[in-house]
Amino acid sequence: MDTVLKFFENVDNAMYFPCLVIVLAAAGIFFTLRTRGVQVRLFGTACKLIMEKPASAQKVSSFQALMVSTASRVGTGNIVGVSTAICLGGPGACFWMWLMCIIGASSAFIESTLAQIYKQRDSEGHSFGGPAYYIEKALKLPVLSGIFCICLILTYAVGFNLLASFNVQDTFKTYEFYDSTWTPLIVGAVLAAAVGFCLLGGGKRIVKLTEKVVPVMGVAYVLVSLIIIFANVTNIPNTFVVIFRDAFDFRAIFGGITGSCMVYGIKRGLFSNEAGVGSAPNASASADVTHPVKQGLVQTISVYIDTMLLCTATALMCLTSGVARGADVSGAAYVQSAVSSVFGSFGPAFITVAMVLFAFTTLIGNLYYVDNALAYLNKKKKPSKRFMSFFYLGCVAVIFVGALIEMDLAWALADITMGCLTLINIPCCVILSGTAIKALRDFEAQKKKRLNPTFRAGDIGLDESKLHFWK
Repeated sequence: MDTVLKFFENVDNAMYFPCLVIVLAAAGIFFTLRTRGVQVRLFGTACKLIMEKPASAQKVSSFQALMVSTASRVGTGNIVGVSTAICLGGPGACFWMWLMCIIGASSAFIESTLAQIYKQRDSEGHSFGGPAYYIEKALKLPVLSGIFCICLILTYAVGFNLLASFNVQDTFKTYEFYDSTWTPLIVGAVLAAAVGFCLLGGGKRIVKLTEKVVPVMGVAYVLVSLIIIFANVTNIPNTFVVIFRDAFDFRAIFGGITGSCMVYGIKRGLFSNEAGVGSAPNASASADVTHPVKQGLVQTISVYIDTMLLCTATALMCLTSGVARGADVSGAAYVQSAVSSVFGSFGPAFITVAMVLFAFTTLIGNLYYVDNALAYLNKKKKPSKRFMSFFYLGCVAVIFVGALIEMDLAWALADITMGCLTLINIPCCVILSGTAIKALRDFEAQKKKRLNPTFRAGDIGLDESKLHFWK
């Protein structure tokens, strides 16, 4: 097991530095410059678009698509991911998370706009799509689309679900009743059974569930975080000093680059907000909007909600609390100690409940994406009920196993599978970015005329006959 773990850690380290660090930073800066900072410049417009209604009550709204993508983004990474980054990389990891969030939001805009442009129509008139479709339709690379879908399945049905399950059982370690043998087995079994039951409801039930649960759990977590931060308000100035000082301690960073605050911040930031990974476009494509750019803008908000709101809440809550950090408390324990410093015994219980809710919605949202990938591999048709039953059983088994594996292995597998997805999606988005930029210019031109922007593919030079929508 030590040999296996070492192998995956080496792959993980090599993939992120220098490869993914350079790719993510370069792409984010490139998209930001080409869109003239659309993720900041049109932030107000994006907020207004969230509540725009679809043409029909039966269609998926921008808000519903946002909640599905946010359900996957908002998860255990907002708690344990941030904790791990701070404990193992240092407080400076927060700065690198913020930076990657801001420039990464432009990647989210590009990928979601492309997903809307190249979305497909099903037999009932609803839309679906994602990176696999714009890679196939626009780049004429169906083999790469298939590889992308396989990587997506490995990421969301295996890597992320293993980690989410592990993180939930990890929150129980602070309790006296925790038994290293039986507790993970029980937690894994209960979590797997709950997800398995929910899967029987299908895609529409997923949308309805996440629409209700995600805002409630997010608001509750932020409120508790704010109480703790204001209880330690005198520590806030020094906390920011520590964050920025550590973030720019380049001697320490380059002295151990793979374990530095920079790499941990980028890793955990990407894991948490998934900007550029290619997951959110699967949800974005389902939204019924009058212009593709509308959903691209809405998805930038999802990135901000995840990192600037929830991840920052965790980071400031932990750092201002003054509780000791280190490798021995990396994960849920550090956050639980921070909450306990103000709320006492209620602290660990609250984090456990939050982790269970975050993990549950993440697991459900992940499998929503997997369904789309399976349909693509099955010649754009949903696989048979018999196949899906066996597949879901496999997913349930993965969730159960996740509660039993080691932390380092869980993180390494999640990082590697996510990295493979990103290395396919980002270059494709760079190649196709011209189409998204033309759509953005069309959107802004109509806004200047005080119109409600509507899109026709021919207006930006696309062949309408090859698209299912926008004719």
